[in-house]
Amino acid sequence: MTRYLPARHYLLFGIVAIVLGVFSGWLGLDWTPAFVPAVLFLLSSVLLLVMAFRPGIEIHEGYLAVGKRIIPWMDIRRLDRTGWISPLMVKMTLFDDSRLLLVYPGDLDSCNSLLRHLRRLSRDALIDGIPYRQYWGEVLAPGGERKQLPTPPPPRYRILRPEDEAEVERLYQRLKTVGNLDQKNSKDEK
Repeated sequence: MTRYLPARHYLLFGIVAIVLGVFSGWLGLDWTPAFVPAVLFLLSSVLLLVMAFRPGIEIHEGYLAVGKRIIPWMDIRRLDRTGWISPLMVKMTLFDDSRLLLVYPGDLDSCNSLLRHLRRLSRDALIDGIPYRQYWGEVLAPGGERKQLPTPPPPRYRILRPEDEAEVERLYQRLKTVGNLDQKNSKDEK
């Protein structure tokens, strides 16, 4: 089981927005235009506090738990990502065509990890409009057996400089012809 809880900075930012809203409201008693930022700060604080107190998301092998709601993986028919990464917002379509907007207010790493878990465990779902097997690089062969797409060979990195490679090649060729690289023995044998 993996549990994803909202990030703490939402609570901190919400409290700071309340303090700034109260301060702007206090300034608004003397200067009326200060009520505009006061209202904006208070609306922002409400949004941030709502995000901070979202229920945790638990990933289990058989189901997804969002607060007290349990969604079996086989009930998820479609998983579509929105443009939001942090906070993560994912549109889920369930087996009965009901829709659920999953909102997770976490840090960027946690959001990416949750999204990867959701995509990996939703085996019967279309992921961003692509079937699960095709999304993860598997294709069905005509006989019905699964095949992996061929992967390109790993990149070859240069470890030695070209002149060092030439020296290694020269020593290798000498080893093949003579049988050893010991300077004293090779001169004595000739």
